[in-house]
Amino acid sequence: MQKILKPMDIEKRSFEIISQEIGSVDLNEKELLVLKRVIHTTADFDYKENLVFRNNPVEKGIEALKKGCVIVTDTNMALAGINKPSLKKGGNSAVCYIGDEDVAYAASEKGVTRAQAAVEKAAKLNEPVIFAIGNAPTALIKIDELINNGKLNPVLIIACPVGFVNVVESKELILNHNIPSITSVGRKGGSNVAAAVINAMLYQAFPR
Repeated sequence: MQKILKPMDIEKRSFEIISQEIGSVDLNEKELLVLKRVIHTTADFDYKENLVFRNNPVEKGIEALKKGCVIVTDTNMALAGINKPSLKKGGNSAVCYIGDEDVAYAASEKGVTRAQAAVEKAAKLNEPVIFAIGNAPTALIKIDELINNGKLNPVLIIACPVGFVNVVESKELILNHNIPSITSVGRKGGSNVAAAVINAMLYQAFPR
């Protein structure tokens, strides 16, 4: 019978297994730690092939976290998954506007999704912003639109919606920009993936 590990040893052993099974990858050490955290969260080694890093995103993300920034998520699930003690270090905060009354009103008035209205609200922030999108492709579509119109310049975009409609296409929009991004190309992703990417950067910025 396999030995039952203590709670604190489970994560350590899990990462040892991931390191043994992941094989060779063309990533720097910081990016590799993000990939391993995503695999740890999902138990899915497909992310070895479909997690794409563009324009030094992990380095830029860690730098922003050390200086202090706002992380904008598209779901409360992603928000809940972000490690709060690590988040507070460096003066960082995380928000999700999807349930706000003004966002619901704006979405209804304009005939858009709440995710789109939430991105418009986030675009008005006066602080550096990291978007962590794990559910709504329409959020990525709005991010793309605002960037093209010169109304948004995020530090980093984590583009990991999961699903079948507009998901692949919305991720391709983000990949076309020169803004640092971490994208799960294809249909896979999720709020847990978006949170895992944030946590992987937080743990590098502020070692536990």
